[in-house]
Amino acid sequence: MTRVRYFAAAAEAAGTEAEERGEPSLDALRAAVVADHPALADILPRCAVLVDGVRRDADLSLADAELVDVLPPFAGG
Repeated sequence: MTRVRYFAAAAEAAGTEAEERGEPSLDALRAAVVADHPALADILPRCAVLVDGVRRDADLSLADAELVDVLPPFAGG
């Protein structure tokens, strides 16, 4: 299982700050979280996704991943 943490607007859209997921790949995870949390559909494409602390934009296996962070764009100064 992979722990997925949502931050800021992504957490609000998901209705949770974290959950355990079992999808085998990053693409499968993206599709599944949008299916389970439809409000993420507009936010997720703009989010940075970190797998075990490394930003990932392409699909990859999550077989050995422990943590996925979903970080929406932040504004501020």
